[in-house]
Amino acid sequence: MNNTQSQIKPKKIKLDFKDSKYATGRRKKSVAKVWIKKGSGNIHVNGLKMNQYFKRPVHQIIVTRPLKISEVASAYDVKCSVKGGGLSGQAGAIILGISKALIAHDENLKKNLKKDKLTTRDSRVVERKKYGHRKARRSFQFSKR
Repeated sequence: MNNTQSQIKPKKIKLDFKDSKYATGRRKKSVAKVWIKKGSGNIHVNGLKMNQYFKRPVHQIIVTRPLKISEVASAYDVKCSVKGGGLSGQAGAIILGISKALIAHDENLKKNLKKDKLTTRDSRVVERKKYGHRKARRSFQFSKR
């Protein structure tokens, strides 16, 4: 590996999260461990800043949603460790983790988060492929002759 490739890779940051609240979030095959503490609104995912880990703006908006709804976007620092699944599933897992951790930190935020359905796990997963079908429900084209 040459010197230019090593410079492109962003450096992981070590974060101090003593006296913080912890919660776990899950979505599809993804599991997110989330730590929250009073701070300045920084969000780190797997040692990277959130906008370096989630390149798509849609995922960035999804992850910050619980903080925006409870109107504490710049009051808490978030550290996430997420694995499994794809980026959408990981973003969904982080939402649930942040919501649970916020509620653990301040019980008064529960009402707004529950109203927007951010406190329950989204249990929808991909339906399995069935025998004799092309996909889960799609069948092969029927030919009469």
